[in-house]
Amino acid sequence: MSHDPTDSLVRLLDTADTLPGAAELRAHSYDLLGLAPGQAVVDVGCGAGRAVEELAEQGVCPIGVDVDERMVAVARERWPGRDFRLAGADALPLADGEVVGYRADKVFHQLADPEVALVEARRVLARGGRIVLVGQDWDGFLIDADDPELTRLIVHARADTVPNPRVARRYRNLLLDNGFTDVTVEVRTGVITDAAMLPMVTGLVETAHRSRAISREQADIWTADQAERARTDRFLVATPLFVAAATVQ
Repeated sequence: MSHDPTDSLVRLLDTADTLPGAAELRAHSYDLLGLAPGQAVVDVGCGAGRAVEELAEQGVCPIGVDVDERMVAVARERWPGRDFRLAGADALPLADGEVVGYRADKVFHQLADPEVALVEARRVLARGGRIVLVGQDWDGFLIDADDPELTRLIVHARADTVPNPRVARRYRNLLLDNGFTDVTVEVRTGVITDAAMLPMVTGLVETAHRSRAISREQADIWTADQAERARTDRFLVATPLFVAAATVQ
């Protein structure tokens, strides 16, 4: 069995992609792009490529970009014939004005400087092109647990390890500050009760322990509570998902 962390992430993302509401949220992000058949769109941080395939099925010309070489390899294996490229959000392998759409789903929290990525987005977007950003607020995980105070500590400790944990709540102002117009923002609530997502919350607590925010004993007690909830169908996590869209002039 592979212990590659990227492989583990792919499995977790695959599970997340099938959760209730996930497909509808992806479809909504495609609608916000407002693309006509044949137009080009870049999906930044494409991961294993599901969105690229779904966009292609709509008749547009998607380009998937990811900074993780293994992710790009998985995407190319899953969706042969689609266009996947290895690159980061700050240096896209695209010409000026080459695409009409730009989509980034759960990406900007990983960027040290999101404004650099938005400057790059403006460069590759044609005039009148659309940008759509989707992402969770890492300080906003709501987890049903026996110890709410410890849960808050875990959530905040995990958020503190993310380069930009609260960037999603800043989407609107970031877009306005970087010259985009027609900016809209909405918030959807992701509700997870599927026990298959238990590794997501155990990942939170292990990160909190590694950062020394909590003890090994606290981590084990909290994990046991969540495992029992998953076993007895009492598992629940909710998180706000921000969806912002704008136009480049």
